[in-house]
Amino acid sequence: MASIDRRTREKVELQEKILNAARDLFLQHGFDAVTMKKIADAIDYTPGALYVHFKDKRDLMLALCRNDFAELDKQTHEMLRDEPDPINRIWKLGHGYLAFAAAHPNHYKLMFMTKHPEELTPDEEDLARMGNPDQDGYAMLIATVQEGIDKGCFRPELSDAELVSQTLWAALHGVAALQITHSNDPWCKMKPYEQRSVTMAASILRGLVRDPSVVDKLLSMTGEIPPGGSPG
Repeated sequence: MASIDRRTREKVELQEKILNAARDLFLQHGFDAVTMKKIADAIDYTPGALYVHFKDKRDLMLALCRNDFAELDKQTHEMLRDEPDPINRIWKLGHGYLAFAAAHPNHYKLMFMTKHPEELTPDEEDLARMGNPDQDGYAMLIATVQEGIDKGCFRPELSDAELVSQTLWAALHGVAALQITHSNDPWCKMKPYEQRSVTMAASILRGLVRDPSVVDKLLSMTGEIPPGGSPG
């Protein structure tokens, strides 16, 4: 039994090593320019060792996307336990998303800042998760926003849950992307990441919700700094 556990652990560790090397190479050179041999060379393995775990480069890239999105979904789901209010859940989702981007910049760049190859179409396993809020982070955001719309939390003209979700996503993506690409840019003198994150999240929510004071209450409750002021 111990031998089986050890072999399983070694297999998982090798797969993670392969995925990490592939992620770095895809970001540096692009999907088309990277070969299985290049990935194998990066970790001092033979290409044959990679084919034991992944049948080809497309299979490896799909596994990489699944793993990274699963990690993001896990991090955000854990923040939503026992939270009945949809606006508070949206706030926590944003926190999880931005924290993930800061902690895993290479993951984030490949997931959201790199155009994926056209041949990387979802298979049956991916399609089975699509639209399920328990397994699909985007579906979870839409479901949460729809709940907010149904409860009258958003401005009355905002009745399209996907449009509201994509607006929120675009706003937070901008903060995350600038952190990754320009956090040390001497020309910009960027403010602290947390301050920029809270300012953007609070500003965009104030513009979307029916009663902007709920955002001030949320900031007071969490002890975070609202734009231009101090908590509560």
